[in-house]
Amino acid sequence: MAKVVVFAEYGEPEVLQVIETDDPVPGAGEVRIRVAAAGVQPFDAAYRRGTFAQYRPAPIPARLGNEVAGIVDSVGPGVAHVRVGEEVIAFVDSIGYADTVIAPASQLAAKPAEMPWVEAGVLSASGQTADTALDELAIGEGDCLLVHAAAGGVGSFAVQLATARGATVIGTASERNHEYLTGLGATPVSYGPGLADRVRKLAPGGITAALDCVGGEANDVSLELLGVPDRAVTIADWTAEQRLGVRRIGTERSADRLNKLLSQYAAGRLVVPIWKQFSLADAHLAHREIETGHVRGKIALVPA
Repeated sequence: MAKVVVFAEYGEPEVLQVIETDDPVPGAGEVRIRVAAAGVQPFDAAYRRGTFAQYRPAPIPARLGNEVAGIVDSVGPGVAHVRVGEEVIAFVDSIGYADTVIAPASQLAAKPAEMPWVEAGVLSASGQTADTALDELAIGEGDCLLVHAAAGGVGSFAVQLATARGATVIGTASERNHEYLTGLGATPVSYGPGLADRVRKLAPGGITAALDCVGGEANDVSLELLGVPDRAVTIADWTAEQRLGVRRIGTERSADRLNKLLSQYAAGRLVVPIWKQFSLADAHLAHREIETGHVRGKIALVPA
């Protein structure tokens, strides 16, 4: 039997519960993975609350989780390049909170032997979201990028990846996370009233692009600083495009993109910061934690 986290109604974290189901069977082109770790994202909590119900209604009872790592224990017909026993990282669609998942063989990458399971489990969705955003913004040498909520999961990856591309990064965060951001390669700045003026002092020549990972007034500040919304994107605000012209983007996920991130990791140019880890049974506590808005890096669920 497989254990999975579900919610049968929108609500507070306590609507999350663990149920048992029959072990899933991989179909053609798929593999079954015994999950060693899975990632928790702010989107998961918003999805559970029903925040995005008008845009993406949950198929009640619904599951959660877009990133996992584990060991392949069964392969479906037509899968020749993945073998039972391989340690893999996968990206999935709202099924990751489980001890067993099915994933397309095309959505896997080999886990580096030296990579801890908790780090492997939280990379594939947030890392690819950050990399997608930088591609959408065409970040490169000479850019000055403002990242809102830079100490969070996607923000932490975006800071590192943008710096590796040759950009200067200014990241918003609470003061307790300023040293952390400096360590990742960003110039930290406190969010809140007066943010635009503080950014102008740090970047007298102006910023050239902005990535919002939190929503709300962050996009107003981006537009104030840039003047036009052409090089501003958000992953968190579903209304920013209508209000301000700031595009909301998703994640362009692929095995090639994931392997690119793993190459950065293997070369020591990308760290995967873990804030806390919880069991599947404590998924509600993981959601309580991520909803504080003060998570530094990533939260992991560990089934075992």
